[in-house]
Amino acid sequence: MADEQARADDAGYTEYGKYGEYGGCEEYQEYEDDLDLREHTGQEEEPARRSGARRAVLVAVGGVFAALVGVGGYGAYNLVSAVSGGSSGDGGGRPAAATGAAQQPPSAEQAEAVAKEFLAAWERGDFTVAGGMTDRPEAARAALAAFHEGVPAKTLTLTGTGPAPAGTPSEPAVGFKVRAEFDSTPDAWEYHSVMGVMRAADGRMLVRWVPSVVHPKLGAGRTIGVRPLANPVSKPTDRKGRPLDAFPSLRSVLPQIAPADGATVVTGQAVVLSGGGAQDPEQLFVLTPSSAPQVKLTLDADLQQVAEEAVKQQSAGGKPASLVAVQPSTGRILAMAYSPQGGFNRAVGGGQPPGSTMKVITSAALLEAGVSPDTVVPCKETTYSPRAWHNDEPGDFPNATLTDDFARSCNTGFIDKGLEKLQPGTLAAVARDQFGLGLQWHIGIPSRDATIPLPGTKDEAAAEYIGQGQIQVNSLLMASVAATVQSGTFRQPVLREDVKRVTAPGKLPADVARDLRAMMARTATQGTARAPMSGLNGQIGAKTGTVETGSGQSTNSWFIAYRDDLAVAAEVEGGGHGNSAAGVAAAQVLKAGGGNG
Repeated sequence: MADEQARADDAGYTEYGKYGEYGGCEEYQEYEDDLDLREHTGQEEEPARRSGARRAVLVAVGGVFAALVGVGGYGAYNLVSAVSGGSSGDGGGRPAAATGAAQQPPSAEQAEAVAKEFLAAWERGDFTVAGGMTDRPEAARAALAAFHEGVPAKTLTLTGTGPAPAGTPSEPAVGFKVRAEFDSTPDAWEYHSVMGVMRAADGRMLVRWVPSVVHPKLGAGRTIGVRPLANPVSKPTDRKGRPLDAFPSLRSVLPQIAPADGATVVTGQAVVLSGGGAQDPEQLFVLTPSSAPQVKLTLDADLQQVAEEAVKQQSAGGKPASLVAVQPSTGRILAMAYSPQGGFNRAVGGGQPPGSTMKVITSAALLEAGVSPDTVVPCKETTYSPRAWHNDEPGDFPNATLTDDFARSCNTGFIDKGLEKLQPGTLAAVARDQFGLGLQWHIGIPSRDATIPLPGTKDEAAAEYIGQGQIQVNSLLMASVAATVQSGTFRQPVLREDVKRVTAPGKLPADVARDLRAMMARTATQGTARAPMSGLNGQIGAKTGTVETGSGQSTNSWFIAYRDDLAVAAEVEGGGHGNSAAGVAAAQVLKAGGGNG
């Protein structure tokens, strides 16, 4: 018996020499096939031979496995897979007898199971394990680690939401929800994403790795991380907190509004998506919002809308125009519009002669010089300084009073009485001391102050008394003149309450203010301003202005007025008489203001 076993062992070692050391898989297969043939044909072998053959097969496989392990485990795995009937992945080995489960696409249940394991590994921060469950382990591990580093969440919860419509029969997709919580905000960042599940060649089910698994918008070359938000630019509102950035005339004004003195600007942080050729990072979630103290301007959005429309209508055809509305009791600027819009703000920065609206200040100077509203001031058809001066209306009116001249806007009467009663420089002094013109106002944005030069000749003085010559003002300044008459006190107009105002050196005498209000009321009801002011009730007053600009050129239209606690000034370059273009625009605002600022 021992001899038979020895012979069998010798046979086995002989087979090892044939198949294990020098032999190949083909020879091994032939031997195995021979054994299979014998089993199927019923041929019997003696026990010793069968025992030796089996020993030879085992030794041969063990020898080949040991040899291949010495040069690389992967080759060993392929060979064992081939020997056992599986796929080697490189074309070697015996193909499977049937397709088998390893060749079938993942079922929905299998895909969800894989997704659950992947999400669990990601959630606990085990990125190596999570990456190993994908078809691109290193890329997935690096992306998950970068997300964890870039988004410092206090907690991260990942929850599967079931099959997703993005899947295909060969690669079902699973949806999931990401919820990140942070120390800096009570709000959680939530979003949904999708992963596809595939079956690898070795039969394992893996997550198909693409950057969008981390976030639907994450693509090649893009990153997600926390970035500081841009320093906030305070968007000023009107006095009631309503937005103003929709108004064309304010588009160049609002950027000039600085935060209040001592205001603290907070720079916030947000989770952003950046890179990938995008010019600006895309904000995904705000961790800490930026903040800047809200600046409320004195403007009234409702009145601003009316002012914008009024200026638009009267500037049709390209005529430059502007309008400013002021509250006499406070000095607050309630509306400010100009055309062309978006460029130079002529409403507060322009400078041009105001025409006969200047007669309000000239009248104040004459009243202080002893002239009364009932003093006879003849309105000649022509007067000389020695320059010849005329009126809009022809004819002589020898019995006209100062009030008559004011109401009909008689140039010759004001020139004659001004040259008689006023000294050079008086007009500028009254304008400064009682109306606050020329005192370097600070309204909240850059603005231009009045220029009323000292006249060097009688001709220059005559021109100034009727608002022509070298005088330079704008709608803001003249709206303030009307407001000062209405209230009796100069209050520097402001666009924001926190600016430092100037005060006039003097005060408009009460009787002078009273007389001026009476003269402006007469003009509004019976004089040159009666057409645009008709239909307005309450305390009203107005003064027109028509400015000669040169031979053959259209005159510039000026109009100043008030209605209760609302004063307005408007000008339209080339607009004609004061009671036409500018008067119509101003009256629109006075009507909309309801008589109150």
